[in-house]
Amino acid sequence: MEGVFTPEIWIQVAQKTGIEDLKLTTRDISDYDVLMKRRLATLKQNGLKLKDITAVIAAMEPLEGALDFIDWLRSRTQLIVVSDTYVEFAMPLLKKLGWPTLFCNSLTIGAEGAIADYNLRQPDGKRHVVLNLQNLCYEIVAVGDSYNDISMLKAAEDGVLFRPPDNVRAEYPELPATYAYAELKDVLRPLLNGRPQGPVRRDD
Repeated sequence: MEGVFTPEIWIQVAQKTGIEDLKLTTRDISDYDVLMKRRLATLKQNGLKLKDITAVIAAMEPLEGALDFIDWLRSRTQLIVVSDTYVEFAMPLLKKLGWPTLFCNSLTIGAEGAIADYNLRQPDGKRHVVLNLQNLCYEIVAVGDSYNDISMLKAAEDGVLFRPPDNVRAEYPELPATYAYAELKDVLRPLLNGRPQGPVRRDD
Protein backbone atom coordinates (compact mmCIF):
# COMPACT_ATOMS: atom_id res chain seq x y z
CA MET A 1 0.00 0.00 0.00
CA GLU A 2 2.59 2.57 1.14
CA GLY A 3 4.85 3.73 -1.65
CA VAL A 4 2.48 2.33 -4.29
CA PHE A 5 -0.90 3.89 -3.45
CA THR A 6 -0.15 6.18 -0.48
CA PRO A 7 2.83 8.06 0.94
CA GLU A 8 4.97 6.25 3.51
CA ILE A 9 3.25 6.65 6.88
CA TRP A 10 6.43 6.65 8.94
CA ILE A 11 8.05 9.30 6.74
CA GLN A 12 4.99 11.51 7.20
CA VAL A 13 5.23 11.02 10.99
CA ALA A 14 8.93 11.88 10.86
CA GLN A 15 8.23 15.08 8.94
CA LYS A 16 5.47 16.06 11.38
CA THR A 17 7.48 15.34 14.53
CA GLY A 18 10.98 16.16 13.30
CA ILE A 19 12.27 12.73 14.40
CA GLU A 20 14.72 11.81 11.65
CA ASP A 21 15.04 8.16 12.66
CA LEU A 22 11.40 7.54 11.75
CA LYS A 23 12.19 8.29 8.11
CA LEU A 24 13.77 4.85 7.77
CA THR A 25 11.52 2.37 5.93
CA THR A 26 11.72 -1.03 4.25
CA ARG A 27 13.35 0.81 1.36
CA ASP A 28 16.36 1.34 3.65
CA ILE A 29 16.40 -1.65 6.04
CA SER A 30 15.65 -5.10 4.63
CA ASP A 31 15.06 -6.84 7.99
CA TYR A 32 11.52 -5.85 9.01
CA ASP A 33 11.93 -7.03 12.61
CA VAL A 34 15.01 -4.85 13.06
CA LEU A 35 13.18 -1.89 11.53
CA MET A 36 10.05 -2.24 13.69
CA LYS A 37 11.94 -2.72 16.95
CA ARG A 38 13.89 0.44 16.13
CA ARG A 39 10.65 2.31 15.42
CA LEU A 40 9.02 1.18 18.67
CA ALA A 41 12.09 2.18 20.67
CA THR A 42 12.05 5.60 19.00
CA LEU A 43 8.35 6.08 19.76
CA LYS A 44 8.90 5.15 23.41
CA GLN A 45 11.93 7.42 23.71
CA ASN A 46 9.93 10.37 22.37
CA GLY A 47 6.66 9.64 24.18
CA LEU A 48 4.64 9.18 20.99
CA LYS A 49 1.40 7.20 21.18
CA LEU A 50 -0.96 5.66 18.66
CA LYS A 51 -3.13 8.80 18.57
CA ASP A 52 -0.12 10.87 17.50
CA ILE A 53 0.42 8.62 14.50
CA THR A 54 -3.24 8.29 13.54
CA ALA A 55 -3.58 12.09 13.62
CA VAL A 56 -0.90 12.28 10.92
CA ILE A 57 -2.53 9.47 8.90
CA ALA A 58 -5.92 11.21 8.99
CA ALA A 59 -4.43 14.14 7.07
CA MET A 60 -2.75 11.98 4.41
CA GLU A 61 -4.07 11.59 0.87
CA PRO A 62 -3.44 8.88 -1.74
CA LEU A 63 -0.61 9.46 -4.18
CA GLU A 64 -1.56 11.50 -7.24
CA GLY A 65 -3.05 9.16 -9.81
CA ALA A 66 -3.51 6.25 -7.39
CA LEU A 67 -7.33 6.27 -7.45
CA ASP A 68 -7.48 6.37 -11.24
CA PHE A 69 -5.01 3.50 -11.41
CA ILE A 70 -7.03 1.44 -8.90
CA ASP A 71 -10.20 2.02 -10.94
CA TRP A 72 -8.37 1.00 -14.12
CA LEU A 73 -7.00 -2.14 -12.49
CA ARG A 74 -10.30 -3.18 -10.90
CA SER A 75 -12.03 -2.93 -14.27
CA ARG A 76 -9.64 -5.61 -15.55
CA THR A 77 -8.92 -7.95 -12.63
CA GLN A 78 -9.28 -8.52 -8.88
CA LEU A 79 -7.19 -6.40 -6.51
CA ILE A 80 -5.90 -7.36 -3.08
CA VAL A 81 -3.65 -4.93 -1.24
CA VAL A 82 -1.07 -6.84 0.79
CA SER A 83 0.81 -4.62 3.22
CA ASP A 84 3.08 -4.68 6.25
CA THR A 85 1.07 -1.83 7.72
CA TYR A 86 -1.39 -2.28 10.59
CA VAL A 87 -5.15 -2.29 10.70
CA GLU A 88 -5.01 0.45 13.36
CA PHE A 89 -3.25 2.69 10.80
CA ALA A 90 -4.99 1.70 7.60
CA MET A 91 -8.69 2.52 7.94
CA PRO A 92 -8.59 6.23 7.01
CA LEU A 93 -6.44 5.46 3.98
CA LEU A 94 -8.61 2.54 2.85
CA LYS A 95 -11.64 4.84 2.82
CA LYS A 96 -9.81 7.30 0.58
CA LEU A 97 -8.73 4.44 -1.73
CA GLY A 98 -12.30 3.18 -2.18
CA TRP A 99 -12.11 0.33 0.34
CA PRO A 100 -9.95 -2.24 -1.47
CA THR A 101 -9.45 -5.58 0.27
CA LEU A 102 -6.43 -5.31 2.58
CA PHE A 103 -4.34 -8.06 4.15
CA CYS A 104 -2.13 -6.55 6.86
CA ASN A 105 -0.95 -6.87 10.47
CA SER A 106 -2.05 -5.55 13.88
CA LEU A 107 -0.65 -3.71 16.88
CA THR A 108 -0.73 -4.29 20.62
CA ILE A 109 -1.76 -1.06 22.33
CA GLY A 110 -0.92 -0.46 26.00
CA ALA A 111 -3.26 0.96 28.60
CA GLU A 112 -1.91 4.48 28.10
CA GLY A 113 -2.32 4.37 24.31
CA ALA A 114 1.30 3.64 23.51
CA ILE A 115 2.19 1.03 20.90
CA ALA A 116 3.54 -1.86 22.96
CA ASP A 117 4.25 -4.35 20.18
CA TYR A 118 3.48 -5.38 16.62
CA ASN A 119 1.89 -8.64 15.53
CA LEU A 120 2.60 -10.16 12.14
CA ARG A 121 -0.04 -12.48 10.70
CA GLN A 122 2.88 -14.76 9.86
CA PRO A 123 6.54 -14.30 8.91
CA ASP A 124 7.05 -13.43 5.24
CA GLY A 125 3.32 -12.87 5.00
CA LYS A 126 3.29 -11.28 1.55
CA ARG A 127 4.88 -14.32 -0.06
CA HIS A 128 2.44 -16.60 1.78
CA VAL A 129 -0.52 -14.66 0.38
CA VAL A 130 0.77 -15.38 -3.13
CA LEU A 131 1.43 -19.05 -2.39
CA ASN A 132 -1.99 -19.59 -0.84
CA LEU A 133 -3.81 -17.89 -3.70
CA GLN A 134 -1.81 -20.04 -6.10
CA ASN A 135 -2.97 -23.09 -4.13
CA LEU A 136 -6.50 -21.91 -4.94
CA CYS A 137 -5.53 -21.99 -8.63
CA TYR A 138 -5.12 -18.24 -9.09
CA GLU A 139 -2.30 -16.71 -11.10
CA ILE A 140 -0.76 -13.65 -9.49
CA VAL A 141 0.68 -10.42 -10.79
CA ALA A 142 2.34 -8.61 -7.87
CA VAL A 143 3.57 -5.03 -7.60
CA GLY A 144 5.81 -3.62 -4.86
CA ASP A 145 8.54 -1.12 -4.17
CA SER A 146 10.73 -2.29 -1.29
CA TYR A 147 12.85 -5.06 0.20
CA ASN A 148 9.84 -6.47 2.04
CA ASP A 149 8.09 -7.03 -1.31
CA ILE A 150 10.82 -9.03 -3.04
CA SER A 151 9.83 -12.53 -1.89
CA MET A 152 6.23 -11.78 -2.96
CA LEU A 153 7.32 -10.51 -6.36
CA LYS A 154 9.49 -13.56 -6.96
CA ALA A 155 6.76 -16.00 -5.87
CA ALA A 156 4.17 -14.46 -8.22
CA GLU A 157 3.81 -15.50 -11.84
CA ASP A 158 4.85 -11.93 -12.65
CA GLY A 159 6.42 -9.38 -10.32
CA VAL A 160 6.91 -5.67 -11.04
CA LEU A 161 8.74 -3.00 -9.06
CA PHE A 162 7.05 0.39 -8.77
CA ARG A 163 9.16 3.43 -7.91
CA PRO A 164 11.85 1.37 -6.17
CA PRO A 165 14.82 3.14 -4.57
CA ASP A 166 18.10 2.82 -6.45
CA ASN A 167 19.47 0.25 -3.99
CA VAL A 168 16.53 -2.13 -4.48
CA ARG A 169 16.56 -1.65 -8.26
CA ALA A 170 20.28 -2.39 -8.39
CA GLU A 171 20.00 -5.55 -6.28
CA TYR A 172 17.12 -7.02 -8.28
CA PRO A 173 17.71 -6.10 -11.95
CA GLU A 174 15.74 -9.17 -13.07
CA LEU A 175 12.49 -7.49 -11.94
CA PRO A 176 10.99 -4.92 -14.33
CA ALA A 177 10.91 -1.46 -12.76
CA THR A 178 8.33 1.25 -13.41
CA TYR A 179 8.18 4.80 -12.10
CA ALA A 180 4.74 6.15 -13.09
CA TYR A 181 1.22 4.72 -13.18
CA ALA A 182 1.06 5.08 -16.97
CA GLU A 183 4.27 3.08 -17.27
CA LEU A 184 2.95 0.47 -14.82
CA LYS A 185 -0.22 0.14 -16.91
CA ASP A 186 1.89 -0.49 -20.00
CA VAL A 187 3.70 -3.33 -18.24
CA LEU A 188 0.55 -4.82 -16.68
CA ARG A 189 -1.70 -4.61 -19.75
CA PRO A 190 -0.16 -7.51 -21.71
CA LEU A 191 0.19 -9.57 -18.51
CA LEU A 192 -3.50 -9.16 -17.71
CA ASN A 193 -4.85 -9.50 -21.24
CA GLY A 194 -3.78 -13.11 -21.58
CA ARG A 195 -4.67 -14.16 -18.05
CA PRO A 196 -8.08 -15.62 -17.08
CA GLN A 197 -10.07 -13.51 -14.64
CA GLY A 198 -10.62 -16.29 -12.10
CA PRO A 199 -9.06 -19.50 -10.83
CA VAL A 200 -7.07 -21.49 -13.36
CA ARG A 201 -6.62 -25.23 -13.27
CA ARG A 202 -3.15 -26.41 -12.28
CA ASP A 203 -2.22 -29.95 -13.26
CA ASP A 204 1.09 -30.07 -11.42
